[in-house]
Amino acid sequence: MSEETIGLSKRENLRAQVLSEAERQGRVNGDIARALGLSIRQVQRLKKALREKGPTGIAHGNRGRRAAHSLPEELRLLVADLYGSTYAGFNFTHFHEKLVEVEGIVVGFSSVKRILHGAGYTSPKKRRPTKHRSRRERRSHEGAMLQLDGSPHDWLEGRGPRMCLVGAIDDATSKVVGALFRSFEDSQGYFLVFRGIVRKYGIPETIYRDRHGIFERDPKEEEELWEQLAGKREPTQFGRLMKELGIEQIAANSPQAKGRIERLWGTFQDRLVSELRLVKASTLEEANHVLGRAIVEHNRRFCRKPGDPQPVYRKLPPRMDLDALFCFKYRRTVAKDNTVSFFGHIVDIEPGPEGRSYAGCVVQIQERFDGSLHLLYQGRRIAKTNPLATPPAVMRVRNRIGRYTQECPWTAPKQLDEKQISAAGIEAKPKGSSKPGPNHPWRRAWVT
Repeated sequence: MSEETIGLSKRENLRAQVLSEAERQGRVNGDIARALGLSIRQVQRLKKALREKGPTGIAHGNRGRRAAHSLPEELRLLVADLYGSTYAGFNFTHFHEKLVEVEGIVVGFSSVKRILHGAGYTSPKKRRPTKHRSRRERRSHEGAMLQLDGSPHDWLEGRGPRMCLVGAIDDATSKVVGALFRSFEDSQGYFLVFRGIVRKYGIPETIYRDRHGIFERDPKEEEELWEQLAGKREPTQFGRLMKELGIEQIAANSPQAKGRIERLWGTFQDRLVSELRLVKASTLEEANHVLGRAIVEHNRRFCRKPGDPQPVYRKLPPRMDLDALFCFKYRRTVAKDNTVSFFGHIVDIEPGPEGRSYAGCVVQIQERFDGSLHLLYQGRRIAKTNPLATPPAVMRVRNRIGRYTQECPWTAPKQLDEKQISAAGIEAKPKGSSKPGPNHPWRRAWVT
């Protein structure tokens, strides 16, 4: 670049004027150095450059030259092309990680950010201004508290069904200790997640969760007669599991109270969605496969050290039957023919010791997640069924379109409005009044 096209900054222009005026007045270099805040040696160098090259000599010698360590133009175009095609929709930090780990392009994050901004791209990650809140201090021990929650979201971006991600995060370390994609937020999903946690880490001291019906019953719900006689409410299936494991439950009054797992969902709805898009996952099984790798990567990047390195997870008792622990349990009364009816299924009970009958006895039914039913009386198993083709209670859940889901064909949803019927894909019956038959009692004459 020629000297005529070199521009001076405001500071350099001021130095050129001061040096020219001082040269005309014959001032000594010491006075000039104090006026400009430079050393005498630097003033001598600038005066010599001004005499030889004019005002352009005040500019830095590298002005207008290409930096020695600048990125090649081909590499800049490659980075912008990758973000616009393969990694479209990734946030800048996530995209930089993929460049280094997958593409083998070692470029600084600042350089990647400048390249993408120069190409007209902006990071899709929306950041809100921070609000002042009194944050609860982390627990000092790993396993002292787990935060549980579910995140329904369009994780597959229309390539497959909507799903709910249920999971748990350790409060002390922000480690994701368990997570699973489910078709909807249900008790079985939390049971499966918690079973994996107990097998891998142990039993935590406390869980922090919201007031979802899976965790606690609605206080407005009418109590059963036997509950009124006992003076206490029967817990939910998950509440019963926590009681058997000796885990204390803390209910949050707001989403902000369990902010760690809420921020985890924000991270996953950005990074995990991009990972699912990258491999074009379209089914629940494929999403769970990607989720396993995403959890390992998340814990490697974002997990922090606890205040006390000693974990407080409790070990399971030896020879603990996890299938008998992580299942749904109900109470039923045996009929006079030594059978138990359970959601349309009849279970026969063999005669007891010395041919005794169990008629009138209250038994416990364990519905295992393999679909089998186990009947226990006074802690001893008295009957068992093979896995049922349609498990009755495993799939019976509450959701936004009615009491039962469409996956339960033997039960009908409660009455829905037109919008819910169209969202559920149920054919609406034509409206009309049903007239009584000619022999209906209403049509008969009254005789007095």
